[in-house]
Amino acid sequence: MAGDGPKDYDVGYGKPPVATRFKKGNRANPHGRPRGSSSLAGILQRALDAPVVAADGKRRQVTMRELMVRSLVERSAGADLAATKLLFELLRKADPRAVAPEPEQTDPLAEDALRLLKERLARLASAQMAEAAAAAPADTVAVSLDPSDQSGATDPTDMG
Repeated sequence: MAGDGPKDYDVGYGKPPVATRFKKGNRANPHGRPRGSSSLAGILQRALDAPVVAADGKRRQVTMRELMVRSLVERSAGADLAATKLLFELLRKADPRAVAPEPEQTDPLAEDALRLLKERLARLASAQMAEAAAAAPADTVAVSLDPSDQSGATDPTDMG
């Protein structure tokens, strides 16, 4: 056998036998990816940056990438919840400050509007509970959602 003769070099990890080593001038993968070939990311980049041809046949100075973002914004404005979610996710990744303002930049009028909205929602919920209590049988117990009401659970006949 070829491996039975005396060896004047070490064979082990990172040191293959001399007969199996690459010869000088040989490449490790001669039929591998040729130079200049495009990766999927390169192809996608070129496709997104290509100019768009309009419906009337004229070339516009708009890239496919920009057209896709405009379409997403239009769909979001048209009350498409999935498009809105995707748009906010893209905004958050591109510029986190664009989605959530700095805490010191909050508007005091917005806080007042939020307080008014919470009060109106509480009144609406209590009115709906009163309607439900009036329509419910007499043996059920109604619960008040008004934070100023300290009594907790009340009898439906006492709601008026």
